[in-house]
Amino acid sequence: MPGPSPGGSPERETGAGGRPRGPGRDRRVRFRLPHTAIAVPSVREEEQLFYQRLEALAVPGPGGFGPLFASDGWSDLTAPPPAEDRLLRKRLVRAGPGGPRPLPGQEVSVKVLGALEDGGLVERDPRLIFVPGHGDVVQALELGVPTMQPGEISFFLAAFPYAYGRPGREPDVPPEAPLLFEVTLLEVRDGPDPQPLPPAVRLRLGSQRRERGNFHFARGDFAAALRSYRLSLRALDGPAAAPPGPEEEEELREQRVKCLNNCAAAELKLGRAEEALAACEAALRISPDNGRALLRRGQLLAERGRDAEAALVLKRALELDPANKVIHTELSRLAKRQSPPSSTGPQNPRRDPKPPPSPASPPPPSAEGAI
Repeated sequence: MPGPSPGGSPERETGAGGRPRGPGRDRRVRFRLPHTAIAVPSVREEEQLFYQRLEALAVPGPGGFGPLFASDGWSDLTAPPPAEDRLLRKRLVRAGPGGPRPLPGQEVSVKVLGALEDGGLVERDPRLIFVPGHGDVVQALELGVPTMQPGEISFFLAAFPYAYGRPGREPDVPPEAPLLFEVTLLEVRDGPDPQPLPPAVRLRLGSQRRERGNFHFARGDFAAALRSYRLSLRALDGPAAAPPGPEEEEELREQRVKCLNNCAAAELKLGRAEEALAACEAALRISPDNGRALLRRGQLLAERGRDAEAALVLKRALELDPANKVIHTELSRLAKRQSPPSSTGPQNPRRDPKPPPSPASPPPPSAEGAI
């Protein structure tokens, strides 16, 4: 998933007198022994507490989050002293009753609220479930939640590299925006075994994780992008609760091909051409006429000197997309490499063969963007 759920009011029920009533408003949980009533705070009340805590930190204010990045009372979660970058900071709000911190591979449930420097609430999720390290949430939560104990409430102050990056998140998070998260660790449990899922759920999870990979790819974090793409494939290929219908089967196939192409792009960015070639070939086993996979496979084969194979692959790609200038350029390169060297004797200039025309534009690098 691309991070905590975006802001926006939850659906509201209507109470007595037609007044809107949020989840938990005017509701009490009663225990038989002892006779005790515990009021469940409403969404509005939780937000009021959040803003009271922000005001205690002098946020929002004229300096925004700037003073907090330099102030005492926070611990730094990135580079250790003396080189701490103070780009991701933690401040304890309320300690939990105790318990072990999340271990690698365990699943966590957290409650998240998050605000911009102007106080605008852009994150509101009463129960966000994820596995730290899987790349499904922003880095502030990936790195921050494993430092918490169950029941703990903490602030995480995140500069844009640990929030939504340089591009931000349309339409509510501007580019290069720092965020302040309030996180409550609700539960820690062992990661669930893969469960049979309906095709629609597999598609949703696969799409969310692929989009999260694209977010990492755009930030230049290609290792994190690759992890997200592999998790997407795991969701798409996981056990099914029911056989997919024809449309769902076609969409699952298309999603797998997109993920494999993106894996190839990320592998190339990481300098692993052999793994990129394997990803292209896996995509072509699913969709033999996928133009993106054919082009990249042809480029990779040509780089290895396997010119005959590369030419066959690129010619097939050209049949599918005759106007593609990149394919024409690659085939021209192969033709030049395979043509015999010209003789050194005198030649009649009027009979010299003309060189092939230059391409209209230079070819892009073999690693294409993520889709």
